[in-house]
Amino acid sequence: MIGYSSLPLLNAVLNSTAAILLIAGLIFIRRRAVRAHRACMLGAFTVSIAFLISYVIYHAHAGDVRFLGQGAIRPVYFTILISHISLAFVIVPLAIITLRRGLAGRFAAHRVIARWTWPIWMYVSITGVVVYLMVYRLYPHSPVAAIAHTLIAAGSGVPMRVR
Repeated sequence: MIGYSSLPLLNAVLNSTAAILLIAGLIFIRRRAVRAHRACMLGAFTVSIAFLISYVIYHAHAGDVRFLGQGAIRPVYFTILISHISLAFVIVPLAIITLRRGLAGRFAAHRVIARWTWPIWMYVSITGVVVYLMVYRLYPHSPVAAIAHTLIAAGSGVPMRVR
């Protein structure tokens, strides 16, 4: 059984998988391989739904997770995070509408909205992985790491990476 602490990594894997499927889907449709395109896009949608479920479960149990990076990295992180969250809200209806149009055979309308949906969905998938790496790998949030990070940074004035 997967514990709650494993869910952030699972979420990053799901986001990475969605990005790979989105790229494959784009390549397939450019080659006019419609069935393969459809399979990739439905796969990307499925793993994105799995991500959303896992994300909600994790944060329902873990609450908010603070970013521990200090200095110049903070505005970089928050810029990525804010754009990621904002576009994540936008991509949900866009992806649903795009998929519905494609599955209904309304290809002209599907293409029009897909030109907006694909890059936003790709951005959200990639920045989801970037946020994971920044919060959980580059600046870990475990209680021990948080205390050590705070003590070291307070003593030296220089943020340090704690594993």
